Amino acid sequence: MNLSELRGAVAAGHRRTMTVEVFFDFICPWCLIGKRNLEAAINRFTVLRPDVLVKVLWRSHQLLPNTPRDGMPYQAFYLDRLGSHEAVAARRAQVRRAGTEAGIDFAFEQIEVLPNTAAAHDLVAYAAGRGDEALRARLIEGLFVAYFIEGKNIGDRDVLGRLGVECGLEQDGLVNHLSESRRLSDSTGRAMPHVNADISGVPHFVFDARYTLSGAHAPGALVEAMMLAARD
Repeated sequence: MNLSELRGAVAAGHRRTMTVEVFFDFICPWCLIGKRNLEAAINRFTVLRPDVLVKVLWRSHQLLPNTPRDGMPYQAFYLDRLGSHEAVAARRAQVRRAGTEAGIDFAFEQIEVLPNTAAAHDLVAYAAGRGDEALRARLIEGLFVAYFIEGKNIGDRDVLGRLGVECGLEQDGLVNHLSESRRLSDSTGRAMPHVNADISGVPHFVFDARYTLSGAHAPGALVEAMMLAARD
């Protein structure tokens, strides 16, 4: 199909939908980078294939589901995980370089708590049933920004409540949801954590349930994957 035919299809209202599933966790900086890169890729793709409507499906996947419900000290966790201050600095420098390219200014030094993200993912699921995709996307973006740029504890129900209201959720129902979410959780977060056994790492992208990419790929690589999926 050439460009003229594509434009004709769009004018006639003949657009097919491509789904892009994104498996993610809020404590993963590469997921925020991947989110921004995907947004850039979709903008490019829609110019190349205006006959295809891209629908993003967000799939919660906790990397550390057994984190205590009230979280752990963030800086100490990464020092223990990576072994030295030098290793932590090197890893953060790597992430910051990738973040700068995606328009993100990470503020790792401001983060005090490594949260259990079950409540945040529960909130996203709650929002999915009470608003359109735009509300859900605002909430996911707001949670990432609150954590990685503002240093907020997104495992805290008060923080989640404020973010939910700011994104357009009704306050009374939101308060009830957060209370019930905490009541159902145990000391490790959730009895039923948000984990997909088939996913080994995030971000993980699935295009039309056939083609996959793992990792925070550059926009160009994501465009190539979407073009491949759109070709079939």
